[in-house]
Amino acid sequence: MVQYELPKLPYKYDELEPFIDTQTMKIHHTKHHQAYTDGLNKSLESIGGASHPQYISSILSDLKSIPESGRGDINFFGGGYENHKLFWDTMTPNSDGTPGGKLEDAMDVYYGNFENFKKVFSEQAISIKGSGWCWLVFNSTFNKIEIILTSNQDSPWTLQKHPLLGLDVWEHAYYLKHQNKRLDYVESWWNVVNWDYVGNRFSELTD
Repeated sequence: MVQYELPKLPYKYDELEPFIDTQTMKIHHTKHHQAYTDGLNKSLESIGGASHPQYISSILSDLKSIPESGRGDINFFGGGYENHKLFWDTMTPNSDGTPGGKLEDAMDVYYGNFENFKKVFSEQAISIKGSGWCWLVFNSTFNKIEIILTSNQDSPWTLQKHPLLGLDVWEHAYYLKHQNKRLDYVESWWNVVNWDYVGNRFSELTD
């Protein structure tokens, strides 16, 4: 059976201060992400995971390939695992603040400019009712970038869209520092986005 492990962060828990606080990072990574990791492994085991050796993003892209009894759990725990893995990778203490390159060119085409992209993305993130994620994705069908929302731990992979950047707007991602002020959290998060990483993901899909 494929065994998933909690991925290590590419920075220390305190390195995203003051934008994302140390305690939130520790709890979010070691408790919440660990729970999704454990849940994914148990869910795969319950349906005979050894016969599904694909990486979780491939499984999420074709949930009908697994027994119906396990789809709900794998959608939730698998989405939670993969969503958070990308979330950590797309943050850095050394953000340069702007995407540049082909990604910024695409933002200019579809959103007018980078600042307007940020505005639209932020408004969408704040609008989520309850828990969910706001995403920048690549839609390969139409060869374009899009901003989409997903509920709970649903992954863009289930919509056949390639996630480039995701913002976790579950309260556990920000409540210790920002309480119920989601807007403050979103505005802080822009300061730690790893645009080099996001831009490279985009370039690999469009080269």
